[in-house]
Amino acid sequence: MSWAGFKKTVNRAGTTLLQKTGQIERTVDREFADEEAKYRIFEKECQALQKDAKAYWDAMRAMTSAQSRIAETVETFYGAADQSSEGAMAGHAYKRSVDDLDTSFNRELDGPYRTTVSEPLGKMCAYFPVVNEHITKRNKKLLDYDSARSKLRKLIDKPSEDPTKLPRAQQEHDECKEMFDMLNDQLIAELPQLLDLRVPYFDPSFEAMIRMQAKFAEEGYEKLSGVQRYFADNVRDDYAAGQLDAQVEGILQEMRELSICGGN
Repeated sequence: MSWAGFKKTVNRAGTTLLQKTGQIERTVDREFADEEAKYRIFEKECQALQKDAKAYWDAMRAMTSAQSRIAETVETFYGAADQSSEGAMAGHAYKRSVDDLDTSFNRELDGPYRTTVSEPLGKMCAYFPVVNEHITKRNKKLLDYDSARSKLRKLIDKPSEDPTKLPRAQQEHDECKEMFDMLNDQLIAELPQLLDLRVPYFDPSFEAMIRMQAKFAEEGYEKLSGVQRYFADNVRDDYAAGQLDAQVEGILQEMRELSICGGN
Protein backbone atom coordinates (compact mmCIF):
# COMPACT_ATOMS: atom_id res chain seq x y z
CA MET A 1 0.00 0.00 0.00
CA SER A 2 1.33 3.45 -0.92
CA TRP A 3 1.71 6.23 1.63
CA ALA A 4 -1.24 8.06 0.09
CA GLY A 5 -3.37 4.90 0.35
CA PHE A 6 -2.28 4.30 3.94
CA LYS A 7 -3.11 7.90 4.83
CA LYS A 8 -6.58 7.58 3.28
CA THR A 9 -7.22 4.38 5.24
CA VAL A 10 -6.25 6.09 8.50
CA ASN A 11 -8.40 9.13 7.68
CA ARG A 12 -11.40 6.93 6.90
CA ALA A 13 -10.92 5.01 10.14
CA GLY A 14 -10.87 8.32 11.97
CA THR A 15 -14.02 9.47 10.18
CA THR A 16 -15.80 6.25 11.13
CA LEU A 17 -14.84 6.73 14.77
CA LEU A 18 -16.01 10.33 14.77
CA GLN A 19 -19.31 9.29 13.20
CA LYS A 20 -19.84 6.68 15.92
CA THR A 21 -19.33 9.38 18.56
CA GLY A 22 -21.65 11.76 16.72
CA GLN A 23 -18.98 14.33 15.85
CA ILE A 24 -19.38 13.90 12.10
CA GLU A 25 -22.77 13.49 10.44
CA ARG A 26 -23.27 10.20 8.62
CA THR A 27 -25.02 10.24 5.24
CA VAL A 28 -27.93 7.81 5.18
CA ASP A 29 -29.18 6.78 1.74
CA ARG A 30 -32.37 4.77 2.25
CA GLU A 31 -32.72 3.95 -1.43
CA PHE A 32 -29.25 2.41 -1.59
CA ALA A 33 -29.74 0.63 1.74
CA ASP A 34 -32.93 -1.02 0.45
CA GLU A 35 -31.29 -2.16 -2.77
CA GLU A 36 -28.22 -3.46 -0.96
CA ALA A 37 -30.37 -5.41 1.51
CA LYS A 38 -32.18 -7.14 -1.37
CA TYR A 39 -28.88 -7.84 -3.08
CA ARG A 40 -27.44 -9.37 0.10
CA ILE A 41 -30.38 -11.76 0.32
CA PHE A 42 -29.86 -12.73 -3.32
CA GLU A 43 -26.13 -13.22 -2.74
CA LYS A 44 -26.73 -15.44 0.30
CA GLU A 45 -29.40 -17.51 -1.46
CA CYS A 46 -27.24 -18.06 -4.55
CA GLN A 47 -24.29 -19.18 -2.48
CA ALA A 48 -26.54 -21.55 -0.52
CA LEU A 49 -28.04 -22.82 -3.77
CA GLN A 50 -24.58 -23.51 -5.18
CA LYS A 51 -23.60 -25.41 -2.04
CA ASP A 52 -26.86 -27.39 -1.92
CA ALA A 53 -26.73 -28.23 -5.64
CA LYS A 54 -23.28 -29.74 -5.16
CA ALA A 55 -24.37 -31.61 -2.04
CA TYR A 56 -27.42 -32.95 -3.88
CA TRP A 57 -25.40 -34.29 -6.79
CA ASP A 58 -22.73 -35.74 -4.50
CA ALA A 59 -25.52 -37.49 -2.61
CA MET A 60 -27.00 -38.85 -5.85
CA ARG A 61 -23.62 -40.16 -6.92
CA ALA A 62 -23.04 -41.72 -3.50
CA MET A 63 -26.53 -43.23 -3.53
CA THR A 64 -26.10 -44.99 -6.88
CA SER A 65 -22.68 -46.30 -5.80
CA ALA A 66 -24.03 -47.53 -2.45
CA GLN A 67 -26.98 -49.14 -4.24
CA SER A 68 -24.57 -51.11 -6.42
CA ARG A 69 -22.65 -52.31 -3.37
CA ILE A 70 -25.87 -53.37 -1.65
CA ALA A 71 -26.93 -55.26 -4.76
CA GLU A 72 -23.56 -57.01 -4.91
CA THR A 73 -23.96 -58.24 -1.33
CA VAL A 74 -27.57 -59.32 -1.87
CA GLU A 75 -26.59 -61.24 -5.00
CA THR A 76 -23.82 -62.98 -3.05
CA PHE A 77 -26.22 -63.98 -0.24
CA TYR A 78 -28.81 -65.49 -2.55
CA GLY A 79 -26.31 -67.02 -4.96
CA ALA A 80 -24.40 -68.76 -2.20
CA ALA A 81 -27.63 -70.35 -0.93
CA ASP A 82 -29.16 -71.60 -4.18
CA GLN A 83 -28.19 -70.13 -7.55
CA SER A 84 -31.27 -71.60 -9.24
CA SER A 85 -33.81 -70.10 -6.82
CA GLU A 86 -36.09 -67.19 -7.66
CA GLY A 87 -34.35 -65.20 -4.93
CA ALA A 88 -30.98 -65.73 -6.59
CA MET A 89 -32.38 -64.72 -9.96
CA ALA A 90 -33.99 -61.65 -8.38
CA GLY A 91 -30.70 -60.75 -6.70
CA HIS A 92 -28.85 -61.08 -10.02
CA ALA A 93 -31.49 -59.01 -11.82
CA TYR A 94 -31.35 -56.36 -9.12
CA LYS A 95 -27.54 -56.19 -9.35
CA ARG A 96 -27.69 -55.81 -13.12
CA SER A 97 -30.38 -53.11 -12.88
CA VAL A 98 -28.64 -50.91 -10.33
CA ASP A 99 -25.30 -51.29 -12.13
CA ASP A 100 -27.01 -50.04 -15.27
CA LEU A 101 -28.45 -47.12 -13.29
CA ASP A 102 -25.05 -46.25 -11.84
CA THR A 103 -23.42 -46.39 -15.28
CA SER A 104 -26.22 -44.37 -16.84
CA PHE A 105 -25.95 -41.77 -14.11
CA ASN A 106 -22.22 -41.29 -14.60
CA ARG A 107 -22.37 -41.41 -18.39
CA GLU A 108 -25.58 -39.54 -19.24
CA LEU A 109 -26.40 -37.25 -16.31
CA ASP A 110 -23.21 -36.24 -14.52
CA GLY A 111 -21.80 -34.13 -17.37
CA PRO A 112 -25.08 -32.41 -18.29
CA TYR A 113 -25.71 -31.56 -14.62
CA ARG A 114 -22.36 -29.83 -14.36
CA THR A 115 -22.96 -27.96 -17.62
CA THR A 116 -26.55 -26.86 -17.02
CA VAL A 117 -26.70 -26.48 -13.22
CA SER A 118 -23.35 -26.39 -11.43
CA GLU A 119 -21.45 -24.18 -13.87
CA PRO A 120 -24.22 -21.53 -14.28
CA LEU A 121 -24.48 -21.30 -10.49
CA GLY A 122 -20.73 -20.89 -10.26
CA LYS A 123 -20.71 -18.17 -12.90
CA MET A 124 -23.45 -16.24 -11.12
CA CYS A 125 -21.65 -16.46 -7.77
CA ALA A 126 -18.46 -15.26 -9.45
CA TYR A 127 -20.09 -11.85 -10.00
CA PHE A 128 -20.57 -11.22 -6.27
CA PRO A 129 -16.93 -10.36 -5.43
CA VAL A 130 -16.95 -7.82 -8.28
CA VAL A 131 -20.20 -6.25 -7.09
CA ASN A 132 -18.97 -6.25 -3.50
CA GLU A 133 -15.83 -4.45 -4.59
CA HIS A 134 -17.97 -1.67 -6.08
CA ILE A 135 -20.03 -1.46 -2.89
CA THR A 136 -16.87 -1.26 -0.78
CA LYS A 137 -15.50 1.49 -3.01
CA ARG A 138 -18.79 3.38 -2.76
CA ASN A 139 -18.70 3.13 1.05
CA LYS A 140 -15.14 4.44 1.17
CA LYS A 141 -16.03 7.39 -1.04
CA LEU A 142 -19.00 8.08 1.23
CA LEU A 143 -16.63 8.38 4.20
CA ASP A 144 -14.47 10.78 2.18
CA TYR A 145 -17.55 12.83 1.28
CA ASP A 146 -18.83 12.97 4.86
CA SER A 147 -15.40 14.03 6.08
CA ALA A 148 -15.04 16.74 3.42
CA ARG A 149 -18.54 18.03 4.14
CA SER A 150 -17.77 18.26 7.86
CA LYS A 151 -14.56 20.21 7.19
CA LEU A 152 -16.37 22.59 4.86
CA ARG A 153 -19.14 23.27 7.39
CA LYS A 154 -16.60 23.99 10.13
CA LEU A 155 -14.80 26.50 7.93
CA ILE A 156 -18.09 28.17 7.02
CA ASP A 157 -19.20 28.33 10.66
CA LYS A 158 -15.76 29.46 11.82
CA PRO A 159 -13.77 31.04 8.97
CA SER A 160 -10.01 30.56 8.97
CA GLU A 161 -7.50 33.36 8.82
CA ASP A 162 -6.04 31.58 5.79
CA PRO A 163 -8.27 32.69 2.86
CA THR A 164 -7.21 29.69 0.74
CA LYS A 165 -8.60 27.06 3.12
CA LEU A 166 -12.27 27.57 2.30
CA PRO A 167 -11.87 27.30 -1.53
CA ARG A 168 -9.71 24.19 -1.09
CA ALA A 169 -12.27 22.65 1.26
CA GLN A 170 -15.08 23.49 -1.18
CA GLN A 171 -13.17 21.90 -4.06
CA GLU A 172 -12.42 18.77 -2.02
CA HIS A 173 -16.08 18.59 -1.00
CA ASP A 174 -17.32 18.92 -4.57
CA GLU A 175 -14.89 16.31 -5.91
CA CYS A 176 -15.77 13.81 -3.16
CA LYS A 177 -19.50 14.38 -3.70
CA GLU A 178 -19.18 13.93 -7.44
CA MET A 179 -17.27 10.66 -7.06
CA PHE A 180 -19.67 9.34 -4.42
CA ASP A 181 -22.78 10.30 -6.39
CA MET A 182 -21.45 8.58 -9.50
CA LEU A 183 -20.80 5.28 -7.69
CA ASN A 184 -23.98 5.50 -5.64
CA ASP A 185 -26.21 6.24 -8.62
CA GLN A 186 -24.63 3.41 -10.59
CA LEU A 187 -25.29 0.87 -7.84
CA ILE A 188 -28.85 2.07 -7.21
CA ALA A 189 -29.57 1.72 -10.93
CA GLU A 190 -27.82 -1.61 -11.58
CA LEU A 191 -28.42 -3.67 -8.43
CA PRO A 192 -32.17 -4.01 -9.24
CA GLN A 193 -31.26 -4.97 -12.82
CA LEU A 194 -28.98 -7.72 -11.54
CA LEU A 195 -31.76 -9.10 -9.37
CA ASP A 196 -34.31 -8.88 -12.19
CA LEU A 197 -32.05 -11.05 -14.36
CA ARG A 198 -31.93 -13.90 -11.85
CA VAL A 199 -35.14 -15.60 -12.96
CA PRO A 200 -34.45 -15.74 -16.72
CA TYR A 201 -30.86 -16.73 -15.92
CA PHE A 202 -31.86 -19.68 -13.73
CA ASP A 203 -34.85 -20.77 -15.82
CA PRO A 204 -32.82 -23.16 -18.07
CA SER A 205 -30.99 -24.63 -15.07
CA PHE A 206 -34.23 -25.25 -13.20
CA GLU A 207 -35.82 -26.92 -16.21
CA ALA A 208 -32.71 -29.04 -16.84
CA MET A 209 -32.61 -30.20 -13.23
CA ILE A 210 -36.26 -31.26 -13.32
CA ARG A 211 -35.74 -33.13 -16.60
CA MET A 212 -32.67 -34.96 -15.26
CA GLN A 213 -34.46 -35.91 -12.05
CA ALA A 214 -37.40 -37.19 -14.07
CA LYS A 215 -35.11 -39.18 -16.38
CA PHE A 216 -33.32 -40.79 -13.45
CA ALA A 217 -36.62 -41.65 -11.74
CA GLU A 218 -38.15 -43.04 -14.94
CA GLU A 219 -35.11 -45.20 -15.71
CA GLY A 220 -35.02 -46.42 -12.12
CA TYR A 221 -38.68 -47.37 -12.19
CA GLU A 222 -38.34 -49.09 -15.56
CA LYS A 223 -35.29 -51.15 -14.57
CA LEU A 224 -36.47 -52.07 -11.06
CA SER A 225 -39.94 -53.02 -12.32
CA GLY A 226 -38.27 -55.87 -14.15
CA VAL A 227 -36.97 -57.24 -10.85
CA GLN A 228 -40.47 -57.40 -9.37
CA ARG A 229 -41.49 -60.24 -11.65
CA TYR A 230 -39.39 -62.59 -9.54
CA PHE A 231 -41.61 -61.96 -6.52
CA ALA A 232 -45.06 -63.37 -5.87
CA ASP A 233 -48.00 -61.12 -6.70
CA ASN A 234 -49.29 -61.28 -3.13
CA VAL A 235 -46.08 -59.86 -1.54
CA ARG A 236 -47.41 -56.31 -1.50
CA ASP A 237 -50.72 -57.44 0.00
CA ASP A 238 -48.89 -59.49 2.63
CA TYR A 239 -46.81 -56.47 3.58
CA ALA A 240 -49.91 -54.29 3.90
CA ALA A 241 -51.56 -56.93 6.12
CA GLY A 242 -48.51 -57.17 8.37
CA GLN A 243 -47.78 -60.75 7.37
CA LEU A 244 -44.23 -60.03 6.22
CA ASP A 245 -43.42 -58.61 9.62
CA ALA A 246 -44.69 -61.81 11.16
CA GLN A 247 -42.46 -63.85 8.83
CA VAL A 248 -39.43 -61.80 9.86
CA GLU A 249 -40.24 -62.30 13.52
CA GLY A 250 -40.58 -66.02 12.91
CA ILE A 251 -37.10 -66.22 11.38
CA LEU A 252 -35.68 -64.16 14.23
CA GLN A 253 -37.22 -66.54 16.73
CA GLU A 254 -35.56 -69.48 14.98
CA MET A 255 -32.24 -67.61 15.25
CA ARG A 256 -32.75 -67.03 18.96
CA GLU A 257 -33.30 -70.73 19.47
CA LEU A 258 -29.81 -71.47 18.13
CA SER A 259 -27.26 -72.00 20.86
CA ILE A 260 -24.82 -69.46 19.42
CA CYS A 261 -27.54 -66.74 19.39
CA GLY A 262 -29.63 -67.67 22.41
CA GLY A 263 -26.82 -67.43 24.93
CA ASN A 264 -27.75 -70.72 26.60
